[in-house]
Amino acid sequence: MKISFLQRKVRFSKRKSLYLLVGSVILFTLGATLLLSLREEMRRMEEETLVKKMTLAKYSQFLQNRRSIEEELDRTRKQYESLQQRLLDGETPQLAAAQLQEMVKKALDRNGMAIRGFRILEPKESPFYQRISIHIDFNPVNNLLSLVQFIHDIEHHEKALVISEMDLLVPNPRMPNQIQGSFVISGAIKTIKQEKTKGKGREG
Repeated sequence: MKISFLQRKVRFSKRKSLYLLVGSVILFTLGATLLLSLREEMRRMEEETLVKKMTLAKYSQFLQNRRSIEEELDRTRKQYESLQQRLLDGETPQLAAAQLQEMVKKALDRNGMAIRGFRILEPKESPFYQRISIHIDFNPVNNLLSLVQFIHDIEHHEKALVISEMDLLVPNPRMPNQIQGSFVISGAIKTIKQEKTKGKGREG
């Protein structure tokens, strides 16, 4: 009777140990699986964080480049607008030449000089502008300072005027301060082709 009781006790202890062993294995397996899942999740989060950091860095660089590009475009636009304001106002070469002639006449009058003759030269085409030029002959000038001031007024005019040709002479060697000669003075307007292209763009 006692032996049977002891045998049952031993069997129960073995069964308990087996349960504990199986439970430990199950807990260890669950813990290892959980640990591996946790490590995998952390690795995935680290990768996502790295990708987000790289994306933010690229976006930040894009914003910086965008600001510099916008600033450059703004400078270019202002330069373009400033240049447009310095073009002659005439919509055709004939009107622009008339305006140029009037500007030159005012500069001559302001400096005590007079035109002996003038003629309008053929416009010269370029991809974006037409060069408008007039040839003037002026009467002898007794004051060299007036001539110098006239040249200065043309070269520093609010419109983009240039003296593209200049021919000066002293008709009387005994009067070296008396100078006469001619100038070719030029300005610019938009090309007719450019205006037509803009017009087509607006129609479309």
